[in-house]
Amino acid sequence: MPPSTTLKAHLQDDVKSALRAGDKARLSILRLAMAAIQRSEIDARDTLTDAAVVNVLRKMVQQCQESIGQYRQGNRDDLVAKEIAEIAVLQEYLPAPLDEAETLALVEEVLAATAANSRADMGRVMAEIKTRAAGKVDMAQVSALVRVRLGER
Repeated sequence: MPPSTTLKAHLQDDVKSALRAGDKARLSILRLAMAAIQRSEIDARDTLTDAAVVNVLRKMVQQCQESIGQYRQGNRDDLVAKEIAEIAVLQEYLPAPLDEAETLALVEEVLAATAANSRADMGRVMAEIKTRAAGKVDMAQVSALVRVRLGER
């Protein structure tokens, strides 16, 4: 994606490309994503930023993952495969998550930058991590990691 275009514009372009290519499965998923983005824009009464679009796409991925669990319980492998394909397409538009080593390095860097030394500093540390990592980490896992690191100090 060129730096001058927004994520939403990139999705719109990909909808057109999928339409031209006749890729019905991809087109369906992208249209669902665009509909979810438009719903969010209507709710917010404003155009979404790239970060907000990423949040919408993350929610869609999370819903797919929840559906996969339910479909597996119902022995619906056909629907599991459909949801997995949907997740694969949506993840193309999400930022790459940090691996475990990168996450640990980020936590250590933020702990040093904020001079955090007790659990009372947890909120400040988490806010800074959220700002720096913007959707690239699972905040629940990071929270547990920060809690452990602050407990050691």
